[in-house]
Amino acid sequence: MLYFINKNRHLNSPFFKDFTKLNILFQKYYACIINFKKFFQSGTAFIVIFATRLKLYLMKTIQFREAICEAMSEEMRRDESIYLMGEEVAEYNGAYKASKGMLDEFGAKRVIDTPISELGFAGIAIGSTMTGNRPIVEYMTFNFSLVGIDQIINNAAKIRQMSGGQFNCPIVFRGPTASAGQLGATHSQAFESWFANTPGLKVVVPSNPKDAKGLLKASIRDNDPVIFMESEQMYGDKGEVPEGEYIIPLGVAEIKRKGDDVTIVSFGKIIKEAYKAAEALEKEGISCEIIDLRTVRPLDKQAILESVKKTNRLVVLEEAWPFGNVATEITYIVQDEAFDYLDAPVVKLNTADTPAPYSPVLLEQWLPNSDDVIKAVKKVLYK
Repeated sequence: MLYFINKNRHLNSPFFKDFTKLNILFQKYYACIINFKKFFQSGTAFIVIFATRLKLYLMKTIQFREAICEAMSEEMRRDESIYLMGEEVAEYNGAYKASKGMLDEFGAKRVIDTPISELGFAGIAIGSTMTGNRPIVEYMTFNFSLVGIDQIINNAAKIRQMSGGQFNCPIVFRGPTASAGQLGATHSQAFESWFANTPGLKVVVPSNPKDAKGLLKASIRDNDPVIFMESEQMYGDKGEVPEGEYIIPLGVAEIKRKGDDVTIVSFGKIIKEAYKAAEALEKEGISCEIIDLRTVRPLDKQAILESVKKTNRLVVLEEAWPFGNVATEITYIVQDEAFDYLDAPVVKLNTADTPAPYSPVLLEQWLPNSDDVIKAVKKVLYK
């Protein structure tokens, strides 16, 4: 890549102010920047960037819902076999406006409004994968997926095996999971561990717009059924997203904050409580390493184990009922494969073992929060 810069332009000029605003991400390799101005007498300075496999991304700030919409739209432009189906995804632009403008662009044959019949349209979408389609099914909330869960568990997850490998089932089921304020017990449930317990399904739970877009594109391209779980309380969240094409592979966790004293593992919107706790604990001289799983199944256990071997302590934060959840599985893996590295028992933080209450006072107590994380970290540090 070669930039031509006039020698009369100074660092304080608008040109350079705009130039320095470019957010360039160097992946895997560093670039060497050399100014050849002294070699030329023409009055033009040459800045040459040399790099091997260098990727340059300009960043933009968008909402979570926009990241979802961009991912689906980009993939639908790339592949005509992809279509979107669900309640209010077309004429209403999506219940949470995550499919805004898609009906206008792709038409009613590829952005399809359905009746309130989750079992029916889940079955239609799954069947269509056997004729070469790659559907995206939106549930208004994964609480409603229970109506169609027979299709997901007994058909989507098992088509490949029961057909002897003759059919794949490339389908994405997406929508919000877990609590979203005062929605009552039947609309506030987290089913990540339910779906993750099923062989044949992949389960993705992003926590920010950048991850959401990259992971959704990877999910749409995957040849297996993917459960893609969002949050009603995150659709308005803003974050930086690369302008160009990018994919985040499934099954790869990310260290969102490096630390030395304790590892905190989480995913989805509840990870924000871990960030708050880490900021507060830093003021007390406690360094927290935060791992965002991003994908629940396949689980990136290696990332967890490597971090625990460094910090020797683990806290797992998950918005789910405490019995038999993702945190339970992580706890077992760590004690099985990194027991000798632990300096304290693993602590897992979950919701209370009751249906979600409607009362805002009770709901606040029901959910794990940053204060709970701080207490858990101090517990494993014996402070």
